[in-house]
Amino acid sequence: MQRLKRPVVRCDGHGIRETVVTMRFQGVGLCLGLLVITVNAELVNDGVEVEDFSENSEESNSKEDEPSSGVRRLRLLLQTIKYKTPQPIGEVYFTETFDSGRLAGWVLSKAKKDDMDSEISIYDGRWEIEELREDQVPGDRGLVLKSKAKHHAISAILEKPFIFSDKPLIVQYEVNFQDGIDCGGAYIKLLADTDDLILEDFYDKTSYTIMFGPDKCGEDYKLHFIFRHKHPKTGAFEEKHAKPPDVDLKEFFTDRKTHLYTLVLNPDDTFEIFIDQKVVNQGSLLEDVTPPINPPREIDDPNDTKPDEWDDRARIPDPSAVKPEDWDENEPAQIEDSSAVKPDGWLDDEPRFIANPNAQKPDDWSDDMDGEWEAPRMPNPACQIGCGEWKPPMIDNPKYRGVWRPPMISNPDYQGIWSPQKIPNPDYFEDDHPFLLTSFSALGLELWSMTPNIYFDNFIICSEKEVADRWAADGWALKIMVAKANEPGVLRQLTTAAEERPWLWLVYLVMAGLPIAVVTSFCWPRKVKKTYEDMGPKTTDICKPLTKAALEQGAEEEKAPEKPEDSEEEKKPSDSDVIIAEKEEEVGEPEEKSEEEGETIEAQEEMNKFDKSGSEDEMKEADEGTGSGDAPAKSLRKRRVRKD
Repeated sequence: MQRLKRPVVRCDGHGIRETVVTMRFQGVGLCLGLLVITVNAELVNDGVEVEDFSENSEESNSKEDEPSSGVRRLRLLLQTIKYKTPQPIGEVYFTETFDSGRLAGWVLSKAKKDDMDSEISIYDGRWEIEELREDQVPGDRGLVLKSKAKHHAISAILEKPFIFSDKPLIVQYEVNFQDGIDCGGAYIKLLADTDDLILEDFYDKTSYTIMFGPDKCGEDYKLHFIFRHKHPKTGAFEEKHAKPPDVDLKEFFTDRKTHLYTLVLNPDDTFEIFIDQKVVNQGSLLEDVTPPINPPREIDDPNDTKPDEWDDRARIPDPSAVKPEDWDENEPAQIEDSSAVKPDGWLDDEPRFIANPNAQKPDDWSDDMDGEWEAPRMPNPACQIGCGEWKPPMIDNPKYRGVWRPPMISNPDYQGIWSPQKIPNPDYFEDDHPFLLTSFSALGLELWSMTPNIYFDNFIICSEKEVADRWAADGWALKIMVAKANEPGVLRQLTTAAEERPWLWLVYLVMAGLPIAVVTSFCWPRKVKKTYEDMGPKTTDICKPLTKAALEQGAEEEKAPEKPEDSEEEKKPSDSDVIIAEKEEEVGEPEEKSEEEGETIEAQEEMNKFDKSGSEDEMKEADEGTGSGDAPAKSLRKRRVRKD
């Protein structure tokens, strides 16, 4: 059984345009469908929210911003949790929660700072035990620095001194800058265990082992970790500063939230610093502190001096240079313009300023107390062009040369920059274990701040990180839960941010309008000036069916061997023969010409009928007629040139 072959159809751009139009309207329908689904989903969600709102209308009316479901669950959880004062587990050296409401064990300093006036040298700053002003946890209290621009000093003795041996040191406490911070610190000092330690005499020069905590002044945000290292030969102490953290600390000073600061000092001479239980700085005591623990092996000889004949001038004036004879150093840099002329209307005798004629003496003016009253002066309105003595303007002097100086040349006797010779450092030592610091027995806060209401809470000093983490979970973690439960909604946060930074409103507008513009550009159909129905089909736009015979004929022509060019040139008539033949046809064969014209008209009528035909029956008949291959395909006769 032979398989019927469908005629090959050549389609032009008209059919493609119809397909594109169909696909465009399908895409528009798809986009509209997605929009309808999205709107329905939003309406459903809005209905749920409205239903919840109606059920809790009394509560929602008292709140400006309805919290999310997660926040509501957190608030319900907090209602079931009652605060309990944290209790340490394991070995500790010091703990303080201030929940008792009393400063039991704490000593206020009565000392005075050195080298300052007596009025400002005393530590008269006030301390109070209070709850947080925001995000309070009922029953939880802390130590609050209350005074502005005053010196504060308070300290407490540890349960037992901490001795650096083979156990880590963990120091942890909480800080909240309730009013932000302009300039001031919230660091602590671990006071050295010395025989002369008296807490009432605690001041800025009291010996300490470690200083740790946040500090800020201007736009410099710091997190101090400073320890005092004892020189094993001289016995002198030198402060060593840890490298600054790699993170931006500004947020911890400005967000007015309670933050947890933790210092871990390990026996392997490494340290770690945490904020809110996240590492912000870590390093080695031997490599990541300045100045370094161990001094250099060699130092500059303090007795070495620079020789008198040492020439360290890299370039010198050229001694062979001579000032040119025409060089005049007396010519001024500027001279009067000799071509300038005084403008017309210049008033030489008029003053530039006159007394204001409209000014009046104040009623409360007293000549005895205030002196003789004079009207304020104003520019003279008559001096529109100029007043006073006229002087020509100054211009640059073309003859000015200035002071002559010889050119500089390389110094042939240059010996380089002199430096003293190196000698062995008599104080050199090598400390391979700087962790073994001076033991400490007290904790103190010696602070000055331009911003009051700095909140401190939950101090702990221990040797196990797990103990400090459990201590934080019972205290600081509960504060964080309350703060999150009291956080405003997203809209309130965006509005608050825009109030502080008005340019954010433009960002919000762009972010809101961009999705709408994108959806509109993709889903809204473009207007077409001319419909495709009005555009009549061109003769080149017709899909022309090819018969089987035509296809076979084309294949045979492709396979036919090429004829030599010489034979074609022989058969090709000359231009004169073509002209003579055309004249003979015009004169001698009028009937044949009319037949050709008739056939051409008939062919055009058939083509027009085919264009207007749109029924499927006619297309099938055309397929059957062309598919059989029996009927030859009609084509227009071509005029051929007669041969002689």
